[in-house]
Amino acid sequence: MKVLILGGTGAMGVPLSRMLRESGNDVYVTSRSAHSPSPYGIRHIQGNAGDIKFLDGLLSVETYDAVVDFIVRDKDNFESAADLILRKSGQFVFISSARVYAQSDIPITEDTPRLLDVSEDAEYLKTGEYALAKAREENFLKDSEMSNWTVIRPTITYNSHRLQLGVLEKENWLYRALHGRSIVFSRDIGSKITTMTYGDDVSRGISSIIGRQEALGQIYHITSPVSLPWDRVLEIYLSVLRRRLPAEQQPKVVYTETSSNLRFKEKRYQVIYCRYFNRSFDNTRISQFCDVSEFTPPETGLAMCLDKFLDGPEFRSIDWRLEAVNDRISHERARLKEIPDVKSRISYLLYRYDLVFLVGLYGMSLKILRKISDNLSK
Repeated sequence: MKVLILGGTGAMGVPLSRMLRESGNDVYVTSRSAHSPSPYGIRHIQGNAGDIKFLDGLLSVETYDAVVDFIVRDKDNFESAADLILRKSGQFVFISSARVYAQSDIPITEDTPRLLDVSEDAEYLKTGEYALAKAREENFLKDSEMSNWTVIRPTITYNSHRLQLGVLEKENWLYRALHGRSIVFSRDIGSKITTMTYGDDVSRGISSIIGRQEALGQIYHITSPVSLPWDRVLEIYLSVLRRRLPAEQQPKVVYTETSSNLRFKEKRYQVIYCRYFNRSFDNTRISQFCDVSEFTPPETGLAMCLDKFLDGPEFRSIDWRLEAVNDRISHERARLKEIPDVKSRISYLLYRYDLVFLVGLYGMSLKILRKISDNLSK
């Protein structure tokens, strides 16, 4: 088979491309940056697969048996891309999310109601929040005249580059621990049940349905069969840090009653409509294609991935607003030289010392200064 993976350089795309190649498929992977030749024989195509013109040209040159799309798109871009892929390939594998599901007191199946269909929160339903956006994109596929699509709903996926703790990415909790400050974690999330799945296992599940006629027009979630409370996830991380860090740098934890993320409008829905839900899954449907009992247990996988990260830690950008709020809670302070630019330093100080009422004035001042600067440069 000839398989095209759009944006396939992340936690699921990299192992998926390798697995498909090892199974004898011709694998093509798009990315915006250039790549050296792959030792596995994977063919990299440089370009932005979020650009419809680029995508159209790509699909016009070659005919692919399957296209896997990892690109996060807005509504119009998704609909244009989906239409192209459905018309010009044998199978469109759409990566949705297990966040689409509403709360369930029993293990979730693919037929469990979605938030989009049952939520009574009118304000929430007006948004394009991730769970709603993915559900609407699923609806577009279901309502299309084509049936050569397969929807995949991964749950929280981890690897050595992505280690989540509740709503916190590693940049929000592990960065603090490695810089001598307390991990700030909330009891409201800590008591909830989560299902975290190793990225390679999700990729194994995706690989198992590619090229399967019986998978067309179907929806599958790919999740670990093991669930555990977030408090246990924290303890797994702490056990690794206690073993790896010197005595003077042992990790500290400050508990709050509610998540710090609730303070930020753009972050709160992930707390309310995902991390406050207990999440366990019934994997019967995907099990007809792959053996989920062989998936990596989270107790083993999380420790393994954190160990690997600590061998050469690299962080993405830090949210200095959240860092400031957590420093205020823990009565700690970041060194200003840690913060890379003046704007982030000012933002940190405003949130650290609870001067948020000045944030609006600060934003207005920046706009005025930019406008003056633009006028002077004309």
